[in-house]
Amino acid sequence: MSILANFQDFLNYTPIPGYKDLTVSRILVDLFVLIIIYASARLLISITKRLLERRLAKVKSIDSGKRFAILQITKYVIYTIAISIMLNRLHIGSAIFAGSTALFVGIGFGLQQIANDLISGLIILFEGRVKVGDMVEMHSTVGRINSIGIRTSTVETRDSIEIIVPNSKFISDNVINWSSNHSAATRFQITVGVAYGSNVELVKEKLIQSAYAHQDIVIDTELHPKLEKPYVLFKDFGDNSLNFELHFWTANTWDIEIVKSDLRFIIDQLFREVGITIAFPQRDVHLTVDNENVNKLRQVFANK
Repeated sequence: MSILANFQDFLNYTPIPGYKDLTVSRILVDLFVLIIIYASARLLISITKRLLERRLAKVKSIDSGKRFAILQITKYVIYTIAISIMLNRLHIGSAIFAGSTALFVGIGFGLQQIANDLISGLIILFEGRVKVGDMVEMHSTVGRINSIGIRTSTVETRDSIEIIVPNSKFISDNVINWSSNHSAATRFQITVGVAYGSNVELVKEKLIQSAYAHQDIVIDTELHPKLEKPYVLFKDFGDNSLNFELHFWTANTWDIEIVKSDLRFIIDQLFREVGITIAFPQRDVHLTVDNENVNKLRQVFANK
């Protein structure tokens, strides 16, 4: 009986003086309930995720980025409900609301950037302007979005380098979303300068031919009526060259630098075959020398 009495006294013990209701037994029960709530929330998230993935996969109008956003929002809602139940169980919800003024002041000063990132994450998920899998450009850095979290997102560059980006950057900075256009491809251009005196019509013909020779460039506009065939613009009479631009459409935006490099190889080969010279900087220097100076130069060289 002494062991049972001692155990009962232990359960009724109040570790914090002044809080008679906060006994060891209540702490153990609260911890057990918190574990049950957390485990239930994780299980509910797992079940909900599987159900949503099956349902959303059947809807063709919802792409992978939107599916990810819906799953993330659902997960955050479940966690919010679970946390609210935990706070209510611990009887500290009213204390948090009572101290909300101090909390908001702390967010406003000490946690301003974190709060900005959190709110930006929710805006990104709800708006869907940028989604998982989109190709974006930020500060001349091009990458593909791998994940969107509640505070930060991860972007993988063409060099397979993963960049952690605060969500507020997607809201406040200028971001180019290469995947947001509704066409099947994007227009790009490359510039080439040829020497003065070149046959400009032949230059145009060879530039168009180079575009048609690349497999990643859109040629058949019947399949893509909103796109245009490759075309050439005579841009300017430069200081050392006649400047042309080759405009083309391609769906291979991720490897666009490789596509441009291939085109330059093809253009160089085609120009060499027909004798078109790619211009380079050059200067003509004209000297005017009178007879007196010519005689002086002759005497200098004669003495040598």
